[in-house]
Amino acid sequence: MEMLSGKVAVVTGAASGIGRALAQRFAAEHMRVVLADVESGPLESTANALADTGAEVLAVPTDVTDSEAVESLAAAARDRFGTYHVVCNNAGVIGHFGCTWETPLADWRWVLDTNVFGVIHGIRAFLPRLLAQGEGHVVNTSSSAGWRAPPAMGPYAASKHAVLAISQALRAELEALGSPVGVTALCPGMVRSQIMASERNWPERLGSEPPLPTDQLSLGVRQVLTNGTTAGDVDPPAVADAVVQAILTNCFVVTTHLDQVVEMARDRLALAERAGMATPDG
Repeated sequence: MEMLSGKVAVVTGAASGIGRALAQRFAAEHMRVVLADVESGPLESTANALADTGAEVLAVPTDVTDSEAVESLAAAARDRFGTYHVVCNNAGVIGHFGCTWETPLADWRWVLDTNVFGVIHGIRAFLPRLLAQGEGHVVNTSSSAGWRAPPAMGPYAASKHAVLAISQALRAELEALGSPVGVTALCPGMVRSQIMASERNWPERLGSEPPLPTDQLSLGVRQVLTNGTTAGDVDPPAVADAVVQAILTNCFVVTTHLDQVVEMARDRLALAERAGMATPDG
């Protein structure tokens, strides 16, 4: 996309953190903005704050784990603004931490339903119109954990690896079709946000919320991430600035910590180079 002014952006997870910063940045570009979040109170507050700046805003409470809710979000955007051009599948949760074999199935479902199926639902609901109009850009929020799998974070790392893979496949498909619709995988490192408090949105449909693990490994990993997301060196507006540039230049990967992502990719390559090869002869 060569310009954003006058276009329509849709952002999920828009009531806080990176999502809120994206919505603010798009509004500053004179885009009309559709905000979606599972937290109706903060969503309304964000929408009112943007409207007070003169932005055209539509707020739609949305649970991205529900495909029908995401379809309704797309319909609401079309009804209000006629179409959409930038779609940010950004909503996400981090989970409760813990060793992979001890993580409750409910926690796996929550993380994968939100982080992976939230992106899938967004692509299925919004991509057909972008294709038909021959203009648009999809931004899927992965993570630096899409490049490396930290201990005690199995569900989250799995979900973010999946988002990166889905984004890469989607971009390759669109390029093969000759479509001008772009795709960006947003892979932030530790950014100041409320991600470490995502259990505030634990869904009742999954039953009782699992307790936070008390083993030293999980506690240590959780503390590192808590420190990084409360006292780190990157604020959400910097992420939003990078995303806008990625949309304008059709850059595939955007990260807040390039050196770390490059190191992670090299570590993964080193693992592959040390791999053994299974043969029919054993």
